[in-house]
Amino acid sequence: MSQNQGPKVLFCDIETAPILAYVWGLWDENVGLNQIKSDWYVLSWSAKWLGDSKVIYRDLRNSKSLENDKPLLEEIWKLLDEADIVVWQNGKNFDHKKLNARFVLNGMQPPSSYKQIDTLQIAKKHFGFTSNKLEYMSSKLCTKYKKQVHRKFAGFLLWSECLKGNKKAWNEMEKYNKYDVLSLEELYSKLIPWDNSINFNVYTDSVNTVCKCGSKDFKRNGFDYMSTGKFQRYKCINCGHETKSRENTMSKEKRKSLRPGTVR
Repeated sequence: MSQNQGPKVLFCDIETAPILAYVWGLWDENVGLNQIKSDWYVLSWSAKWLGDSKVIYRDLRNSKSLENDKPLLEEIWKLLDEADIVVWQNGKNFDHKKLNARFVLNGMQPPSSYKQIDTLQIAKKHFGFTSNKLEYMSSKLCTKYKKQVHRKFAGFLLWSECLKGNKKAWNEMEKYNKYDVLSLEELYSKLIPWDNSINFNVYTDSVNTVCKCGSKDFKRNGFDYMSTGKFQRYKCINCGHETKSRENTMSKEKRKSLRPGTVR
């Protein structure tokens, strides 16, 4: 039997086509369903496995019908189905739900369940950055990969030109989408020591504690005192992530002597 070496972590980002609709104004427009000319769909996606240098990218540039995104969906479905943990920026509210919507609309079953890590939610919970956008955080924290800004096709122009079949626009979309994943992975490595939402050790058969950064080197770091006892803390030497022992080091005599606080 092969030993489980840890979770399969997938970094993912999708780009969607805009909803095209008939409107009468630019501000406070309440668009009805009968004003929609064409609905949104997945235009492209990029993904990367943790520990693998290859970035996987797919788009609709060669599709006979741009609105037929099922071939893209089938490929990203397979990756999600294989993943134990999926990491994305604002993915819990956007990418995850958008993909699920397109899956069910295309008659597809849900992929196998996976845990989610959202760098936007980590940023909101633990930090007070000027902005929690990937562009800002990667510009400040990442040294190798930073989120790309639009070059020749600024803002919405990139999407509109891709819809027209502009090859140069599609090339820029590919680079833009890939760098979203590369900068996301680097940002994740900076933020993950602060996050305790997932215990990575349950994904390995090893009895040795393995940090989410992959290191096995820890040092004792004082104790965590709780109402029920005293627990040894450990800090990862590589990334600084803190973990603690489940063994209560407080003596039985001391535990027996503990009394609840006075209630008034």
